[in-house]
Amino acid sequence: MRTRLFPLLIVLMAAVLLALGIPLAVSLAAAQQQKVVVDRIDDTARFASLAQYVADPSTGTGTGGTTDERRETLSKELARYYSLYGIRAGVFYRDDDPMANAPDTWLLPKTGEGREAFEEALGSRRSHDPEQVWPWQRHRLIVASPVVKDGDVVAVVVTDSPTGHMRSKTLHGWLIIGAGEIAAMLLALGAALRLTGWVLRPVRVLDATTHDIATGRLKSRVAAAGGPPELRRLARSFNEMADNVEDVLEQQRAFVADASHQLRNPLSALLLRIELLALELPEGNEEIASVQTEGKRLAQVLDDLLDLALAEHAEADLRLTDIGELASERVAAWGPVAESKGVRLVGTCPATTAWTDPVTLSSALDAVIDNALKFTPEGESVEVEVASNGESSTVVVTDGGPGLSDEDLTRIGDRFWRSAGHQNIKGSGLGLSISRALLAAAGGSIAYDHHEPHGLRVTVRVPRSRSSS
Repeated sequence: MRTRLFPLLIVLMAAVLLALGIPLAVSLAAAQQQKVVVDRIDDTARFASLAQYVADPSTGTGTGGTTDERRETLSKELARYYSLYGIRAGVFYRDDDPMANAPDTWLLPKTGEGREAFEEALGSRRSHDPEQVWPWQRHRLIVASPVVKDGDVVAVVVTDSPTGHMRSKTLHGWLIIGAGEIAAMLLALGAALRLTGWVLRPVRVLDATTHDIATGRLKSRVAAAGGPPELRRLARSFNEMADNVEDVLEQQRAFVADASHQLRNPLSALLLRIELLALELPEGNEEIASVQTEGKRLAQVLDDLLDLALAEHAEADLRLTDIGELASERVAAWGPVAESKGVRLVGTCPATTAWTDPVTLSSALDAVIDNALKFTPEGESVEVEVASNGESSTVVVTDGGPGLSDEDLTRIGDRFWRSAGHQNIKGSGLGLSISRALLAAAGGSIAYDHHEPHGLRVTVRVPRSRSSS
């Protein structure tokens, strides 16, 4: 959940910062340019006031000496202006002839932005604001102002400014904004980490506790944790629910155990009376034999129910156990049974260790090997193989029996379930259920699969480290 929530928060925060930063950067660039334009307007106004009294040669007005002095003064001011700031400037008559310009080689362009500004100034209007110049553009700023004399525009002052310094200042301001954005983003990352951690900590605790309960550790409860009030209330409700479920399961186990125990005594007495009754009947009576068989089967079911109730309630005594040695002992113990049935029982059991309850694992292996021998016909074999990897050790039991269908594989291990084709074979249908309960209590598991060319493969898995149990 954190991998989904954290990027969402980051995207939202980045969008907010961009929504604030981009307009700020645009505004900064516009302010820098406006500052330069205003400065150029002031400069052109000053030059226009100097050029106002320089006579138009077409009119012949003014005293020659005075006019030449003013023109010379204007030319010196423009030259000094150009040498100090590197800004080309000139005063041009209506017919484009220069009154004064600096440098001397710079003339009014015939086309482009400079011509447009000149034409606007001839109409007694200051040229419009130039197009925005961005830091990656090498454009120049052109500003024009009219020179008005006796109400008429007699000339136009034009300045052509380089934009390098302005673009540098704009870029510097952008870098500051970018640094601020990065700093804000880092703060947002820290805040997002704290926020997601605060919100999801109780969720992680709840998830871990749910997993523990689902894997059989019913005593697990959600520890007190921070987080929003709604999640803390959910944790308390979950603990109350877990307590109620545990109480119900405990009552169910106690009922099964008590019922099994209480039924054994009258059933034993009933079987004894049937034995005594059989002595009074002719030998080989089929009805009495059938009653005795069903009575013994019922006694076996009650014993298995009691074992199942105890297995689901028992706490595992985990120890570092040599799985290979334990499996070898069980193979040796079941050897006589296999020999009596004409089945070969083979064990490949190298030494390997794992954390498990030795008694629990022995009981589970007994149930699995017993089941394999029960359904394996004479002349076939049952193989027990121990293996391990970095995380777990396995005991794989394969038989040469008829095996199960895909549908049956999904049901094997259910309580009282027996395959339709094996109803006539002795058993209660609880053996593998008991094995699964015992293994789950010790942190292990049991799985079933097909064995080629025929038969069943049962894999008992136990963890090699105590923490994974």
